[in-house]
Order: sequence, then C-alpha cells, then structure tokens
Amino acid sequence: MLNLSKQRVNIPAIEKEVNSLNTLHSPKTARIVYRWILGIVIALLLVMFLPWQQNINGKGYVTALTPQDRPQNVQNAVAGQIARWNVREGDYVKKGDTILVITEVKDDYFDPQVLVRTQEQIQAKTDGIAAYKAKIEATDNQIAALRQGLQFSLEKARNKVIQSQMKVRSDSADMVAINRNFQIAKERLDRAEVMYKEGTISLVDLETRRLKLQEDQAKVVAQTQKLSISRNELINARIELSSVEADYRKDIAKAFSDRSTALSSVAEGESELSKLQTKYENIRIRRDQYVVRSPQDGYVIKTLKAGIGETIKEGESIVTLQPRQPELAVELYVKAMDLSLIAPGRHVRLEFDGWPALQFSGWPGTSVGTFGGSVAVVDRVNSKNGQYRLLIKTNQRGNENEKWPEQLRIGSGVNGFVMLQDVPIWWEIWRQLNGFPPDYLADILPEEGEKEAKK
Repeated sequence: MLNLSKQRVNIPAIEKEVNSLNTLHSPKTARIVYRWILGIVIALLLVMFLPWQQNINGKGYVTALTPQDRPQNVQNAVAGQIARWNVREGDYVKKGDTILVITEVKDDYFDPQVLVRTQEQIQAKTDGIAAYKAKIEATDNQIAALRQGLQFSLEKARNKVIQSQMKVRSDSADMVAINRNFQIAKERLDRAEVMYKEGTISLVDLETRRLKLQEDQAKVVAQTQKLSISRNELINARIELSSVEADYRKDIAKAFSDRSTALSSVAEGESELSKLQTKYENIRIRRDQYVVRSPQDGYVIKTLKAGIGETIKEGESIVTLQPRQPELAVELYVKAMDLSLIAPGRHVRLEFDGWPALQFSGWPGTSVGTFGGSVAVVDRVNSKNGQYRLLIKTNQRGNENEKWPEQLRIGSGVNGFVMLQDVPIWWEIWRQLNGFPPDYLADILPEEGEKEAKK
C-alpha cells in the first residue's frame, strides 16, 4: 500500500471485525523474552572484559612446617620385655614423661650387681696399671744406678790400667838398669880373667867378680819375671776394663727389657681399662634406657605395641606422638607443567575439608570461607605420584579473618589455588579451550611479556 490517498482507513475498527488480523501482531511475552536475551548477551559481553585472576589448583593435606612438629614414632633404644605402660592413647605427655618401662632380656645383663662388679674390675685393672708404672719407675732408678755404677767401675778399671802401665814402665826401667849392671859385671869378669892370667889380681878378686856376675844374672832373671808379671797385670787390667763395661751393659739392657715389658703391660692394661670403662658406661646408659621417655611435649596418638610381657626389638616403634602446638602448613601437589609459574612467596587461597566455603578461583576477593597462605617451599624433585610438592605456610600479614582455624588437624584434606596474573575473562576462556598454560611471560617476566605482546 503506497498510502497516496488522503483518506485514512480505521485500522482498529477493521481489526475488531477481522479476528485473523489480531494474530499478526507480536505477543507481549515474546518482546519481554527478546529484551531479556538481549540484556543477557550484552551482560555476558561486558563480563568477558572483567578481570580474572589466573590460578593453579592442587590438592593436598595439612601437615607441619618443621620436621620436629610432625607426628613421630617413639622408639626404644634397647631390646627388652614390656613391664608397664604409663600412658594411654590420647594422653598428653610432657618432655621426659615415662611412656613405657621394659625389663632386660639379654643374659649378659641379668646380674643386678653387674655395675658393681664391673667397677671392681676397673679398680683392679687400675691398681695393676699403677703397679706396672711403679715397676717402670723402679726400673728407671735401677738403670740410673747401673749407669752411675758403670761410670765408677770404668773409672776404677781405667785407674788400674794406668797403675799397671806405670808399673810396667818402672819394671822396664829396672830391667834396663839390671841388664846394664849385668853387662858391666860380665865385662869386668872378662877383664879380671885376663888380669888373673897376667897375675895382676888374685884368685880371690876373680872369684869375687864371678860371684858378682852370677848375682847380676840372677837379678836379670828375677827382673824379667817381674816385668812379665807387670805386663800380664796390665793385660788383665785392660781385660777387666772391657769386661766391666760389658757386664754393666748387659745389666742395663736387661733393665731396659724389663722396662719395655712393663710399658707393654701398662699399655695393654690401659686398653683393657678403657674397654671396661666403656662397658661400664654402656651398662649404665643401657639401664637408663629401660624407661622409654617422651622426647617432647605432645599427645599419644596410637600405641604400636600392646600387652605386658611382649618382647620388643632394638629400635622398634612403640607409640606415635603428635607434638603440641605444631606450626601448621599445607602440602599441596601441582602438575609439572605448572611448576615453572610458582615461586616462594606466591599467594595461595586454601579451602579446608570440614569448613564450608564458596570458592571463586578467579575472584579471590569474593570467595567465602577460604583462607590465605603463601608458598614457603617448592620441591626440586617430583614425588611418587609424578607431581611436585609445595609447602604452604600461613600468611603472617593477613587479616584476622584469614587466620587458619585452630581446630585444624594434621592430615586434613585441602584444596588450594596458587594465584597468578590478572587477565580478562575472555582470555582465560580462550586459554582453557585451547589447553594452554597460564600466561607465563606476563606473570613471571612482566617486561619480557610486554615486549612479546608488542611483537
């Protein structure tokens, strides 16, 4: 219809007369639905540009931050037989409190007087060592006396040798004089013989000179024997000098041998004494180990042995002890592909089992019932499940409402979210659909990420 005529048609009147025309109008409900859909689409488009904080989720459980705060098994140091229990499961014990008392099972320690007897052995061995040391001192004195006696005897023997030498010299001089007299007497006799033949002297004078020659000859023989005796005495003196030194050297060597034997006995005795002292201390310490004590304040979680009279081995676990007031932490496990995005100090949101929570991982500020934390440790090797472990500690600078519940127990389950970089929602949806990891460059290396984005 070109609407060229100035005459108008009364359309409402016609619509009342023709019912089929009413069906050609859009119903009011459709217009409302259209407006709602349009509004929702616009809202979704606007939401796509809202900021979304990327995160890495993981599961784990509550633990203690330091090893001494984690549950430990209390073990006995020596083998024994259970005599008495002093605790029950759930009891609170202080450091040094008695947990268990055991009795001896080795026959080497059955004697109740074993410490006294070992001490007596130590005292006897000490006295023996003292006696050997006294013997060494006496031997040293004996050696000193022998050396002094050697000097005196050597001096005496040397003097005797000198005296013998002087006597030999004296006798030799006498021998020379007597031989000279003998030669003179012989010459006089020869002259007397000639003179007697000539008749110059009488027979009496000749006989007198013959007698004198015989006397001088006898003196020569006597002096010769005397000189031989003096020489023999000199030889004997020299032999005595050598024998004196040899005899004393022998006695001194024997004294040194006795001293070495005594020293060896002292060393052997000190070795045995050290073994006995070690044995004594081991027995004393072993008796102290009959009482198994708590290593620190805590709660008895579970007894691993039961009954009275049961035999337990050395180093066997007896009870499990949970230290009092541990510094709680969370062991969170993440995939290897996400590990490069995590560094110590990263903020983490935690959802503990048993505490109702409404978690919006991308909007941590709107989450309800979650608690804050920070990454303390990132393991350098993977765990048995192929994932990497994170240790999450409480955020000390957080507000009062984010303090971890006091009712938390070690071993409780935890869901955690390591918070990363803020990105638009459309970017996060696109990343999730393509299976890409979070924005590494923009998160870890912001400057490098900007350069990459400009390229």
